[in-house]
Amino acid sequence: MAGSTLVPGAASPDRGTQPAGVDYALFAATVMLWGTTWIALKLQLGTIAPQVSLVWRFLIAAPIMLIVARSLGAPLAFPLRTHLRFVLLAALMFSTNFMLFYNAGTFVVSGLLSVIFSLASVLNILLAAVILKEPIRGRVAAGAFLGVTGAILLFGHEVDASALGLQALVGLGLGTLGTLSFCLGNMMSAATQRDGIPVLSSTAWGMVYGVGINAAVALATGASFAIDPEPAYLLSLVWLAIPGSVGAFWIYLALLGRMGADRAAYTTVLSPVLALLISTLFEDYRWSAMAFGGIALVVAGNVLVLTGRRAPQRTPEPEPEPEARIDSIAR
Repeated sequence: MAGSTLVPGAASPDRGTQPAGVDYALFAATVMLWGTTWIALKLQLGTIAPQVSLVWRFLIAAPIMLIVARSLGAPLAFPLRTHLRFVLLAALMFSTNFMLFYNAGTFVVSGLLSVIFSLASVLNILLAAVILKEPIRGRVAAGAFLGVTGAILLFGHEVDASALGLQALVGLGLGTLGTLSFCLGNMMSAATQRDGIPVLSSTAWGMVYGVGINAAVALATGASFAIDPEPAYLLSLVWLAIPGSVGAFWIYLALLGRMGADRAAYTTVLSPVLALLISTLFEDYRWSAMAFGGIALVVAGNVLVLTGRRAPQRTPEPEPEPEARIDSIAR
């Protein structure tokens, strides 16, 4: 499983053991990068259609990702069948997921969006059990439940403020579908890594095809391929494209292969906490006893998710050679 590591060819850790130091570093880096994208995403909303902003975002990110993959020795030539998998990955993780969240951001507050996204920790557990046949581990399931509950408490006042009107329900629906798309993309990425495809390769091609899919949607909807010259839009676009896409997805998808879909998805619970701290500085978020209780639950869930041994995966016995089978039957 060379594809599950940051650098092609590096050895993958034993997934039956506790996370190694590099796993903790990748986990923290993912939280730090994604925690800053919520405020940047909010700055993208306004005059430019979300699907067009996504075209610009991945038009910047894709060439950089291709250069990174090439310079680190990741292969970029694959058969058509593999490219079809990259297209599906792009549709789920680099198009539909973002398009739904960008549009949801026009209906509900950013805090509520991050709470919806934190449901990825639960959805990944369920989807990994159904699609990847991974066992549901009690500690991780309990940690995810605590984390999501904590995230809801952190943004409880924003959930209340939405009053669950028609617009809020539309936003909730779009955000939930966006989270599901993200989690299905996680399953696709985990499956490609299991098949030995390096994470750098799949991420680079996913972003390339993401540009095409987002551009096709923009053309189909009649959106104008304009760009907002305001510094806030341009700076947030660059941040989302490079640290928020190239850096965050490379690190997260490597983490996915190293720690498993269930543990890796807990980053979606912790990143809203960082988003909350940023909101305190820039959006006048007001702390409350409920918010501090939410922090405590998130920390407790973090301890449960990142401690304890991962259930060892059963390795199938190799098929005996034909001569050995014949000899065994004869005896």
